[in-house]
Amino acid sequence: MTSKSRVAPLDETRRKRKKQSIPRLELSSALLLSHLFDKVHRNIPVTEKAYFWTDSTIVKCWLASSPSRWQVFVANRVSEIQHLTKHGVWNHVPGTENPADILSRGITPQELQRQHSWFNGPAWLHQHPINWPKEAHSTVEYFDSAILEEKVSVVRLIALIRRFRHNAQERHRYCRIGGPINSNEYEIAIEHLVRLSQQESFHREYLNLAKNKQVEHSSRIRSLNPLLQDDIIRVGGRLRHASVPEDRKHPIILDNHHPLSKLILDYYHIKLYHAGQQMIIASVRERFWITNIRKLARKVIHKCVICFRAKPRATEQLMGDLPPERVTPAPPFLRVGVDYCGPFHVTYPNRRGSPMKCFISIFVCLVTKAVHLELVADLTTEAFLAALKRFIARRGKPITMMCDNAKNFVGANPNIYKQQFQNSVVKEMAEDRIDFKFIPARSPNFGGLWEAAVKLFKGAFKRTIGTRVLQYDEMHTVLTQVEAILNSRPLTPLSNDPGDLEALTPSHFLVQRQLTAVAEPDLESVPTNRLSLWQ
Repeated sequence: MTSKSRVAPLDETRRKRKKQSIPRLELSSALLLSHLFDKVHRNIPVTEKAYFWTDSTIVKCWLASSPSRWQVFVANRVSEIQHLTKHGVWNHVPGTENPADILSRGITPQELQRQHSWFNGPAWLHQHPINWPKEAHSTVEYFDSAILEEKVSVVRLIALIRRFRHNAQERHRYCRIGGPINSNEYEIAIEHLVRLSQQESFHREYLNLAKNKQVEHSSRIRSLNPLLQDDIIRVGGRLRHASVPEDRKHPIILDNHHPLSKLILDYYHIKLYHAGQQMIIASVRERFWITNIRKLARKVIHKCVICFRAKPRATEQLMGDLPPERVTPAPPFLRVGVDYCGPFHVTYPNRRGSPMKCFISIFVCLVTKAVHLELVADLTTEAFLAALKRFIARRGKPITMMCDNAKNFVGANPNIYKQQFQNSVVKEMAEDRIDFKFIPARSPNFGGLWEAAVKLFKGAFKRTIGTRVLQYDEMHTVLTQVEAILNSRPLTPLSNDPGDLEALTPSHFLVQRQLTAVAEPDLESVPTNRLSLWQ
């Protein structure tokens, strides 16, 4: 009946075309269509439902959401389009079958006479709506930007949808599921998201593996020897007979370009108190094998606003040789460095008054880099001795302990040092055969190991807790969690070979496994001659 077209607007000051993005131009054409429909509808009232077609999936996504979610340009046009077409339905049409492209690209009258779709529309338009083209599910539908704001809500949303589908079925009317989402539902939801991700990223590989064929030579994941288990593509490897969790033997393969991979790294980054690149990669590879994960991990950390604000500019200097205490093999916490950090503030339950100061005493193993954190009430010698006794009771007596020349260790003046600290701390340590050493004055580089531990602790604590004041038991809980995270950081470079062993961490010297990883089965009761080489 009628048509209308416009060209891209000009910049009147420079007489040049404005650099508008293609999706914005498509949105403007949708607005033009809405105005044209409103004009026709007011002159020729139609009671049937109206159908609107666009070949832009981005515009269709904009129109299906609230205008308040978008920027001003998009929000204003989306709001007007939704008002003018509130009684209609927006659908997607492939660009090759869109009659409007004939008008926008230009055509001669002789050629226009032979364009059947211009006068009658596509052939399927005259059929039942069930035969109309269906839009392929895109990644935007599964990973909406509003859902990505909460790292776990995507999995929770899938679990709720699956529960609703289960409860809505008539055959389950007597066994409906209620209450909080359990771990099994979370696991099924994660597997559902993984299948969607792999079918989008590795569709050809999935088809080949489903037919019991090998992936093509040009595949990006061919070197991982992929296999298909429960419709999930996993790393093949050579650990099929190892007595370790299935996710560790055969990690789930994900594409680093897929939004699910970024979502997983964001989750681990926050869960591990804004840990660094090595720690994130080591934790993620306990279950997932993401292609080119280092690049994605750097991107996640770089885009973290909290980490960006807390990251100082470090200067690199040529350091001296390591002392004998650092390079001589020894059991954990046999040679220890100690330092204080703070002050922090805590409150006590059932007590009134303002928050009280506290400090954190950090004990670092000079050989394995293992960390032990103790909450100290103040800077007095008695408080340090109490923290030292708690450390010895849990980690054993060291033979060497080193510290800097802080006032709480040497006193405010030589008299206090001789009378108070030397007579109490050094004397008591000498009785226990502990050699207490001081690094040179005003030389923090001699204590770089515990200074680095202080930096790691402050980074994890301040980025997670911020300026909030915790109660005493909450502070103690956070300290133990940070201690476990610091003791689970990799000591060795991570390998890109899925068949290599897991990264070595300080916790392996303490409890023979990573503290933040899932526990493995105990093999103490199995006879030695029945154990495999891996076990």
